[in-house]
Amino acid sequence: MRTVPLVSLLLMAAMPLAADELRFAPAQIMEWERHAFSGETDYRLVEVDGREAIHARCTEASASGLFFREEIDLEATPVVEWEWRVKETFSGIDETRKSGDDYPARLYVVDERTVLRWRTRALNYVWASEMEQGSDWPNAYASQARMIALRGSDDANGEWRTERRHIREDFRRFHDRELSTINGLAIMTDCDDVGEPIEAWYGEIRFLPE
Repeated sequence: MRTVPLVSLLLMAAMPLAADELRFAPAQIMEWERHAFSGETDYRLVEVDGREAIHARCTEASASGLFFREEIDLEATPVVEWEWRVKETFSGIDETRKSGDDYPARLYVVDERTVLRWRTRALNYVWASEMEQGSDWPNAYASQARMIALRGSDDANGEWRTERRHIREDFRRFHDRELSTINGLAIMTDCDDVGEPIEAWYGEIRFLPE
């Protein structure tokens, strides 16, 4: 694993997008707004397994993420696809409680209501530790966010995994909400509640047509 030089970062950030899809390379994700809930998770652009990636390291009981706060058209690109990997997960925690509300890796998708904030809804696609793959539950801190376990401890072997979700269908299923756009997207690796170090890697994020 090595840090990607600045020249490569700038070239990657300049990659053109096809008209019918939206792609965020790791270098572009690194430019997203940093938001800290508790301390700062370390996010760095690296090269690993012959590809560029974001390496997230949570070592100081931190919880912070990289946020994209612009509108994304779900009528044109309702499907999100991304790559991620972890080497290990937490053990002996209850992710349905605040004391266990930490995840090696997660992708937020948010329908944020700036005026009526109580109407905001979110999907959290997570790499779980103890919850079974395919399970879902309300977030321990904010019930308007639904946690969805796409991976678990059995997959935590350092191999890249590709996920694909239909956002409009998931908002309909988990929040009974019909959406044509979303206005928030984020990645986050956190360890503030469990208090143990954890790390993950994130690859490209793509929004695609059906």
